Amino acid sequence: MKLFDVYPINDINIVCAEGSRVWDDQGQRYLDLYGGHAVISIGHTHPHWVRRIEEQLRQIAFYSNSVRIPIQQALADKLGEVSGRPHYQLFLINSGAEANENALKLASFHTGRKKIVAFQKAFHGRTSLAVAATDNPAIVAPVNETEHVTFLPFNDEAALDAYFREHGADTAAVIIEAIQGVGGITVASDSFLQAIRRHCTESGALFIADEVQCGYGRSGKFFTTDWAGVDADIYTMAKGMGNGFPVGGILVAPHIAPKHGMLGTTFGGNHLACAAGLGVLEVIAQEDLLQQAAENGAYLVERLQAMGHFENVRGKGLMIGFDLPAPLKDLRKHLLMEQHIFTGEAKPNVVRLLPALNITRAEIDEFLAALAGSVHALTATSTNASLQP
Repeated sequence: MKLFDVYPINDINIVCAEGSRVWDDQGQRYLDLYGGHAVISIGHTHPHWVRRIEEQLRQIAFYSNSVRIPIQQALADKLGEVSGRPHYQLFLINSGAEANENALKLASFHTGRKKIVAFQKAFHGRTSLAVAATDNPAIVAPVNETEHVTFLPFNDEAALDAYFREHGADTAAVIIEAIQGVGGITVASDSFLQAIRRHCTESGALFIADEVQCGYGRSGKFFTTDWAGVDADIYTMAKGMGNGFPVGGILVAPHIAPKHGMLGTTFGGNHLACAAGLGVLEVIAQEDLLQQAAENGAYLVERLQAMGHFENVRGKGLMIGFDLPAPLKDLRKHLLMEQHIFTGEAKPNVVRLLPALNITRAEIDEFLAALAGSVHALTATSTNASLQP
């Protein structure tokens, strides 16, 4: 049977991992600054995380939400503590797309409205309503098309003001990534996030912060919207929430009261997923990873800017992007094949850095040295080619 093609893949078989290192089936070691697309938050196979899962697996791996599952409450309590939102409600599911799907559905239930505001270059998932709020027609099937989603320019307060003057009373929610990942590490300004909060409060719409990729400590604060000093009505989470174990969730403000049966899930909040999620939060707290992400991210941005080869170095914490000039268009490939370093990308020419929150300063310096080597090799090749008759 042929496997369904999901993404273009590198012909590398990763068989072992630890911290910020992975090894392929040939024994080659790689430095991982991609984290499987921002999923690895506390490092590969962190011992505490592994122990949490092993202990739970020996007891029970799964039962449905038809019974009481105490570890769900333990996860909720720890999440409330680490995120600073103990008064919010937690609904557990399995992925980021599910989180956004349920958040948008809940907003419509709560407000009785249909209109959704999303933003240009947004990515919120590939399921029905989440993909309708994703600004990529290539992945929106005819069945997903809806007139209820409006895409506004990112960071354009005038456009936001104009929209709410006309449609505020009909709007169920505004959904935004405070740092767009697939969109190319585009960072929302504090004033823009504050404007969204103000318009939602005044109109009765809900503010949905899509923190699937940029949240869970990646920016140096637990939620990236925290930098703007605003509270969302619903936070969506996944990726780093399980450090590789499939788990997602939404945090729901206390003024929103879902009814029984309004939202549901079979696998969401199962024992094993909660053990993985609890292990992640315990490590984040014990190792002070929010502070580490903020400090190491600032150091990495400063060093990248000082190199002088890259355009528009930006981001917060350990969610960093920069644009490649034409001579360096093959930088990511060179880093992977010659320097054995994984990085991410966004179209057309953005390098995305999404390392584990506990990457060490020594590993960052190792990456920077390799990056300088790749830049030198590629610019030398480009110069030699331009000199050819």
